[in-house]
Amino acid sequence: MFGFSVCLAVRFSCLPPVGSLAFPVIRYAFELLTNPLWKRDYDLFAIDEQLPVMNEAIRRYAGKDYSKIDLPLLDATPRDLMNQDFNVLTFEEFTSFVGGSKAVLIQVFSFGSHHCAKFIKSWKRIATLLDGVADSGLVELQHVQLATFLAERNSMKQPIFRNGSILLILAKSLTGLPALVAFPPNCANSDCYTRYSGDLSVDAIVDWLATTVLELPRILYYSKESLVQKFFATSGSHKVKVIIFSKTGERAVPFLRQAAKDYSSFASFAAVLWKEDESSIWWNISLRPSFDPNSPFPPLPLPKPHPHPIGVKPPSGFDGPSRLNPAPSGITLAIKATGPSELPQLRSANSMELGCDAKGFSRAGNYAETWYCAIVAGRPGLALNKMREAMRRIQNILIDDFGSNGEKTSIKTPVAAAVFKEKRLTFAWLDGGVQKVYCLFYLHKLENIYETCGPSDYDSNNMPRLFIVRYKRNSSEDEARTKRKPNNIWNAFDGEDSNLASQIVAIYNGSMDTQEVIQWLSWIVEDGDKNTSHPYFIGAAPSLVPEDSTTFVSKSAQNIFSTGKGIKTSIHGVIIGIRDYLRDPRIGPVLILLACVSFGTIWMQSNTLPAQPTKVEDDGTDAARNLSNRRRKGSGHNITPSITDAEPKDAQQLLSDSNSD
Repeated sequence: MFGFSVCLAVRFSCLPPVGSLAFPVIRYAFELLTNPLWKRDYDLFAIDEQLPVMNEAIRRYAGKDYSKIDLPLLDATPRDLMNQDFNVLTFEEFTSFVGGSKAVLIQVFSFGSHHCAKFIKSWKRIATLLDGVADSGLVELQHVQLATFLAERNSMKQPIFRNGSILLILAKSLTGLPALVAFPPNCANSDCYTRYSGDLSVDAIVDWLATTVLELPRILYYSKESLVQKFFATSGSHKVKVIIFSKTGERAVPFLRQAAKDYSSFASFAAVLWKEDESSIWWNISLRPSFDPNSPFPPLPLPKPHPHPIGVKPPSGFDGPSRLNPAPSGITLAIKATGPSELPQLRSANSMELGCDAKGFSRAGNYAETWYCAIVAGRPGLALNKMREAMRRIQNILIDDFGSNGEKTSIKTPVAAAVFKEKRLTFAWLDGGVQKVYCLFYLHKLENIYETCGPSDYDSNNMPRLFIVRYKRNSSEDEARTKRKPNNIWNAFDGEDSNLASQIVAIYNGSMDTQEVIQWLSWIVEDGDKNTSHPYFIGAAPSLVPEDSTTFVSKSAQNIFSTGKGIKTSIHGVIIGIRDYLRDPRIGPVLILLACVSFGTIWMQSNTLPAQPTKVEDDGTDAARNLSNRRRKGSGHNITPSITDAEPKDAQQLLSDSNSD
């Protein structure tokens, strides 16, 4: 270093000859090692992200006088952007930051990295988009213990960081910052976190975290032609249709994808590229943006500007919540269905939650022995809607004991109201067309049953029916069933799928007068609770048909695209491994040592075998040659003779030699 300083003092008086490539390399090393941050990053983690600067200087000034090189080669100007107020974690803070119920995205950076300074604006955007879905934090290389924990190891077991895709790694430096590490929920060790190795763009990073780490579904884009055929027609008729409009075509933000996952049983989500010339189409299909002041739906507070306006098309029969929970970013998805929408639809996704499944329990809890499920079954139509509306009014009366006029209702309903408030009575409606088998199982004794249970195109009048199912558990019978050992393997499987509660069905045949229906419900409930003469009957009820035909494009890194990702990851790992070993300084000596050992082994084998003396026969010929001749002659005895080589044993000569003339 002292000799190099003397050269600098005399202003290139001892520079290498013109045409040499040594000066840019030496100058680059000098500037790199005299900067404290760069030297720390290089010594600890082999980070050399400014290597392309030296390569460019060598290319640019090749064959020229190096006294004309603009110095310094490297820009050591401190970056003010990195000195802003960010959540830079220490080791103690990190241990309490990860491992919770939320996923965590960590950026490893250095205050001396130019790449990190350029990436900081993108990081702000990423942190904003992940708000409410995942937490984010930064780790600076000065926290050596924590940075070493987050680093990966090369072939020499040295901690390093890689950033960018495989193409960038091969084209540029192998190491660099920023490096991104994601911790899934309830993960706090190196066995479960995931490294990001893709493009350092906001969209790519957010989509990677949402899809791979959080396993959130992608919300697909549809055109105006495909929206009706591929979205409205395939998603369940019981669902609210939520359409997200985007002017840029970017992917849906994570909290919308989280809402699509959480409310998949109640709503279907789609994305549409907004075009001004197509705006009238959405109004013609009764799709009104929820940010419109004249919309009949609840107000939607949207921050301005917002890239994803949200439209809601509520179909009849939606049974989900009237509003989705507000996202942490302040956006609330207002989902409000028109018509009789407060009566839940009985489906395979919510039968256990509603307490309308013999394999489950009551909404009151696992200790309730008797509970009831009142179901309105029928084919979709005006008659079913009227009966659902009547049941909705009955449900409201049982909730507060007040009618629609605000006056106290009759005292004839105390039993039904008490059981409903205890959550032992549930109201629901059933699509008799879709759930035909389930409907026929409970209403098979009725005449003209296909007016209630059957396909919607059946040519008959729609006749919805009201029936109630009493579920009863027998604690002693349950204990005996659990203790009973199966006789064979088939009995063991039957026990797993058997119903746990007895079922008794009662069908209502009166009018839909509110007081009459309530009295009938009260009588059924009172008789079911007190009467012990009813048989304890356990029957195998058919399962409800899943109505959701749409599927999410989710878990792409683990399920749908697992094969492709596995191949890509394997190729990536092989290329990185080869690159690591080529840069390993131990490879050269090891190869030379192996070559020396190989040549030495060959030489020893050739010199340790003594020469065998040639054996001479009595006639003076070579014994080895005679042996080979004998083998050659002996091998001919085993050859199968041809027809012309051998004379058959029974052959006779017809012509003698004297007559042959």
